Amino acid sequence: MLDELTCVIARSRPTLLQDAIGATSLAVLLWAGLHLPLLF
Repeated sequence: MLDELTCVIARSRPTLLQDAIGATSLAVLLWAGLHLPLLF
């Protein structure tokens, strides 16, 4: 199991940073969207 996990991480290393940036941007958009009604 651990070997499979390390193999998957090694294969997908080039896109890991892009996936992390995408997940962070989605979280920021969700947070902003939920707090936007409080401003009005």
